[in-house]
Amino acid sequence: MKDTMSENLRNVAVIGHGQSGKTSLVSALLYNTKMVNRLGKVDQGNTVTDFDEEEIARKISIQAALAYAYKDKSKINILDTPGFANFIWETMVTLRVVETGIMVISAQEGVQVQTEKFFEAMTTMQKPLLFVINKLTKDLTDFDKVFDALSAIFGKNVVAVHYPIGKGPDFSGLVDLIEMKAYQFGSDDKGESTEIPIPDQLKDEISLRREALLEKIAENDEKLMEKYFAEGSLSTEEIRAGLKDAMVQRNVFPVLVSDALSNRGVSQLLDFIIAFCPAPTEVAAATAKNGSEVKVGKASPFAGLVFKTISDPFTGKVSLIRVFSGTFKPDTFYFNSVKEVEERVAGLFLLQGKIQESAGEEVQAGDIVAVAKLKETQTGDTLTTKADKIRLPDIEFPVPSISFAIEPKARGDEGKISNALQRIMEEDPTLRMLRDPQTKELVISGNGQLHVELVVNKLKHKYGVEVMMKPPKIAYRETVMGKSDVEKKYKKQSGGRGQYGHVLIRMEPLPRGGDFEFVNALSGMSVPRNFVPAIEKGIVEAKNTGVLAGYPVVDFKVELYDGSHHEVDSSDMAFKMASSMAFKLAMKAAKPTILEPVVKVEVVIPEEFMGEINGNLSGRRGKIQGMEIKGKNHVVKAMVPMSELLDFEPTLTSITGGRGSFFMEFSHYEEVPSHQQKKIIDEAVREGRVKEEEE
Repeated sequence: MKDTMSENLRNVAVIGHGQSGKTSLVSALLYNTKMVNRLGKVDQGNTVTDFDEEEIARKISIQAALAYAYKDKSKINILDTPGFANFIWETMVTLRVVETGIMVISAQEGVQVQTEKFFEAMTTMQKPLLFVINKLTKDLTDFDKVFDALSAIFGKNVVAVHYPIGKGPDFSGLVDLIEMKAYQFGSDDKGESTEIPIPDQLKDEISLRREALLEKIAENDEKLMEKYFAEGSLSTEEIRAGLKDAMVQRNVFPVLVSDALSNRGVSQLLDFIIAFCPAPTEVAAATAKNGSEVKVGKASPFAGLVFKTISDPFTGKVSLIRVFSGTFKPDTFYFNSVKEVEERVAGLFLLQGKIQESAGEEVQAGDIVAVAKLKETQTGDTLTTKADKIRLPDIEFPVPSISFAIEPKARGDEGKISNALQRIMEEDPTLRMLRDPQTKELVISGNGQLHVELVVNKLKHKYGVEVMMKPPKIAYRETVMGKSDVEKKYKKQSGGRGQYGHVLIRMEPLPRGGDFEFVNALSGMSVPRNFVPAIEKGIVEAKNTGVLAGYPVVDFKVELYDGSHHEVDSSDMAFKMASSMAFKLAMKAAKPTILEPVVKVEVVIPEEFMGEINGNLSGRRGKIQGMEIKGKNHVVKAMVPMSELLDFEPTLTSITGGRGSFFMEFSHYEEVPSHQQKKIIDEAVREGRVKEEEE
């Protein structure tokens, strides 16, 4: 490896909608810098950054992957990121640790859902961005059409710096509008090109595009503007310096061209990254959680953010760290300012996909490096020195939007599942696991059905545990709406000492959320006081299984007001049985009903889907609570029964084409409509939770 100074580093995230060609572009960048000896292909499963079994099988990126390339004195850290909705949290986290986003646009599909989401994220972070219109050799592609769409959606700062020569399969070269030079691509995929004169048929178009570029550069700098309007031109040096400055300030979003699969335009993109993408020293310093600056520099105190964790079968836990300040050295103790513990960092290494290489004796500020076997440190933690205790802002992970219950196919695998899921959650902080205390099911929650399915596949292939996945049971409750007064005598004689317990109880409802109240209202000694705890215990145990569908009973009060006992045959067991049976009688007589969990839902969608989403939520027995505008999107707030939302995630994706998102959280319990109650009771009978005669 080479020791690269901070000013020669370039950190870029290759982002964009799924299937836009991001991984192919990264493969071509690595090939053109001779970091690999062949041009990796997604279809052949041999790319550097899609190395996971599921990625190879599905031909999509599921996780962010790190690679690096050297060109001249510079090192480029390249993060290849997912583009599908279930996994974009990885992309959003990745944007925290780079200076520049390379937004890849499919020339066939144009601007897509995630294009807009990533642009919005880059805007929030105020980071430079460039567009690469890719797949230009495909049939019926049109650079001008895609460029116009970019301009219409993302504004007048979108400016071409390259222009293609030829359309579709005839895409054979490009014109560099900065240098005003044209290049003809070679006929193979080696990425080589030859300078040629600018084609006559393009000269008028190139003149217009060049003028638009110079105007945008001049607008960003008062001195350049004065010169441009006075002389009508700028020198190449002024254009280069002005373009870089305008790009850093986000006053220009350059547009480049490529076809990654045939390795066309990639060498020119590589040159552009080195020349115009800022180094860590050329952008504003990061800010610590307490508001202080974290300055890039060798003399600054060390601070590094753990932005990703990988579970490696050979190395164990691998933590990816962006060094924001100071220098990072192996065989040193560092302080985790989030967990407030010390960690020993053994070796530092670079990652080329999954291949590890020593990072040497020192890593400079701005670089990205990997560390193995940190014991306490997790994704989102800051490593620093104990003296400085710098803490970088926390990473915000999305709230899971869908849940499934899982159970092992083999009885002996229960323990293995929990251990394996703990390992997976180290890599994926958006995954949640819990054991439902009522249904006893193991429930895993994720960012979509595909996300959870991939976790299940990982359990099988990586950890050797096969599980069945099914929608989780809804945690219904039962309660009473009226009052009752019942008597129950438990009497049993079978030779010798018998069993005798006799209680009279009243039952009435409590306000929602009141749970359970037991009142001892006995007077006199008809029931000895030493039997009262057993009577209460009988009711406490009985309330775990309601009379309608076998669900726990809540929000009721039981008053024990009378009874009788037998001097010889009465016992704790007899009174416990009597009170348990009395509870069921009282509940049946007190207008029992079923309650269901209701969740508060917020759905974020473009305005054009408001009507359909409102209608869909209403059709799910939802009650719309309000609407508000959030940036370019609208937020619909509603209260919806949880049972109606089990399939909402794929429905939302279908309606909005993936442009919508939602999250939900428990709100309260409400009574289930009578026609829905019958379905719940019938299901309870089928599952054996209650007998038919108990309905």
